[in-house]
Amino acid sequence: MTKITVRNNGPVRIEGEFTLCDAEGNVFDLGGRTAISLCRCGHSENKPFCDGKHKECSFSSEIKARALPPAAPAVPLGQNLTGSAT
Repeated sequence: MTKITVRNNGPVRIEGEFTLCDAEGNVFDLGGRTAISLCRCGHSENKPFCDGKHKECSFSSEIKARALPPAAPAVPLGQNLTGSAT
């Protein structure tokens, strides 16, 4: 099981079995790690990984778990957002 924790004033921590890919689908070699932290502050010199810079830049973001609203229904292939055929 994978656990993802959004740390207050810090990174997103991912623990367990997972694959991390870039925007093109290339897989990061995590060197056997089963836990990593991803930068949320934008100041890491090792993006997407956290390097602790959030402490230097006074990054502030406290997150509390909450329920999301229901997902919007998917648009069927061949239709636009109004339901008309494309």
